[in-house]
Amino acid sequence: MRRLLIDTRPLRQAGFRRLWAASTVTALGAQMTALAVPMQIYDLTGSSAYVGLAGFVGFAPMALAALWGGALADVRDRRRVLLATTAGIGATSVLLWAQAWAHLGSAGVLLALVAVQQGLFGANAAVSGAVVPRLVPRELLPAANALQSLVTWSAGIGGPLLAGALLPVVDGQPLYLADAGALGVTLWAVRRLPPLPPLPPAVSGGREGRRFGAGFRLLAARRVLLVVYLADFSALFLGMPAALFPQLARETYPGANAGVLYAALSAGGVLAALSSGTFTRTRRHGAAIGVSVCVWGLALAASGTAGSLAVAAAWLVPAGGALLALGVFRKSVLQSAATDGIRGRLQGVDTVVAAGGPRLADLAHGAAGAAFGATSAVTAGGLLTVTAALTLLLCFPDFRRYRAA
Repeated sequence: MRRLLIDTRPLRQAGFRRLWAASTVTALGAQMTALAVPMQIYDLTGSSAYVGLAGFVGFAPMALAALWGGALADVRDRRRVLLATTAGIGATSVLLWAQAWAHLGSAGVLLALVAVQQGLFGANAAVSGAVVPRLVPRELLPAANALQSLVTWSAGIGGPLLAGALLPVVDGQPLYLADAGALGVTLWAVRRLPPLPPLPPAVSGGREGRRFGAGFRLLAARRVLLVVYLADFSALFLGMPAALFPQLARETYPGANAGVLYAALSAGGVLAALSSGTFTRTRRHGAAIGVSVCVWGLALAASGTAGSLAVAAAWLVPAGGALLALGVFRKSVLQSAATDGIRGRLQGVDTVVAAGGPRLADLAHGAAGAAFGATSAVTAGGLLTVTAALTLLLCFPDFRRYRAA
């Protein structure tokens, strides 16, 4: 029975346990800011175009900073880099509160702060991905990633609900301060970590491993890693239907609450994380990624053919679970397949791909939904995702047979 529930073995490691516990608070605060920012932008401009611009403005600095932060994590003490980026995110949250409190009334100031904070977040995410393999044994990486995903997905449900309930009462100022305060908890947890300096060159990958572009060269040299990225990007770009949820709520299910569709995906991820013991012990990571992408695509295709909101949401639950499993195994493969001296740069590339796929999907699915209808776009995206996964599994047997060390 214990193997069917969440795999908590990584929590026996004191450093990971403190970092994970702190992230439960930090993730909730981050989700509150994620809702407060677009609401303030809309209040200032009255335009959804500016709200969309905020996501675009934040992506470029996040991608560049993720690559820089990953490179820095390979040549500096990762604990110190994590401290600096976490403190920077907290300071930016304080500045967001200050501009709201001072009633500056400028969308430009708000977008500039969003760009800075997203840049710091990108660097922080790359460093965090390189820190975890130094805190838990390699065989526990899938379980550790599942625990971290549980926090992220749960906050994706609780954060917006809490922020939505507070905004009509207290506006956005206290939400920014709450985010800054939550980051203080993570700062405490990071300070309690042991020093994480670069390993000796003989262990970390030697002189070649310290070059900035070594992460990209590793992807080019190791086909399995490249196929893992292709599988993940195919799932996120071809399948992610989030941009179509408002259209589905308006046209396909008139009068429906679009939030139900968003929540169904998140609920599926949470349920999968709570039962992570069923899949985190497998060593066949390549096959697990392929199966996860196929289940994701099939569930999305089925949701596109649903005749009611309830049925569509019911299909999105297993889709969310498959997406969480995909993320768990993708991260585990990337964290374990590289030497420690190049792991930061590989995590920087991972952050860019994981963030870029859904943003490009929003553009592609939005255009497809406008041209062919939302249900057709969702179904076609799901079927294309399955086709891409099967193609990768058939064409790359080394990916299909890949096992964790």
